[in-house]
Amino acid sequence: MQDLIKQEQFELEVLDRLQSGRFLDRLVFGGGTMLRLCYGLGRYSVDLDFWLLPATVGKKRGTEGEFVASSLGDDYAVWFSDLRQFLARFYTLRDAADKFHTLVIELKSPDYPRSLKLEMRKGVKMTKTERAIAYSRHSSVQVYLRTIALPEMMTSKIDAFLQRKEIRDAYDLEFLVKKGVTADIPPEKAEQILNTIAALTRQDYNVKLCSLLEADQRPYYRQNNFSILKSHLGK
Repeated sequence: MQDLIKQEQFELEVLDRLQSGRFLDRLVFGGGTMLRLCYGLGRYSVDLDFWLLPATVGKKRGTEGEFVASSLGDDYAVWFSDLRQFLARFYTLRDAADKFHTLVIELKSPDYPRSLKLEMRKGVKMTKTERAIAYSRHSSVQVYLRTIALPEMMTSKIDAFLQRKEIRDAYDLEFLVKKGVTADIPPEKAEQILNTIAALTRQDYNVKLCSLLEADQRPYYRQNNFSILKSHLGK
């Protein structure tokens, strides 16, 4: 558990440096780490996930008024080069790749046991964002940033769970349900989610999920198997 605490401190340190370098101006924080640092998600999360906005955010809009990022005519390559150079001042870059849909950087620091991966999605449509403070009881650092709106986060988490079938995504979905977040889930998709939950194994609960939870939370999920989420989907 101590290495996860150190990882959380690493995440906040990097967020703080991204803010000081003005790189957060184009990034929308998302994923499990955003839910934990900004909204109190109970599990630890080890990566930083973002949606990358166009340089002309606020001026370039789609037909329905949403912000649209396009790889054509945008300055992803220049921005990514600047980001790599900036982060290399503080960390060892184990990986830095401009992929078709994402920009990926993996950082290593002698101060932390794990490496930290940053993944930034290109070509996104962002209809609504929110502002939140990222913080942790394990760190004195606080970062004010832009986050993906929780209803959109729920939609993204549903797709992620059905695609990769990872138990952490089911945990995040139940967390959002308990916060009162709603999304338009057709009955057939709700059934797919329920079937995917039913297919989770004892190892998923005992190893994959419980390794990310504090000890006092583990018995509940071993015994209840996302009963709140299942009840919500079964309505």
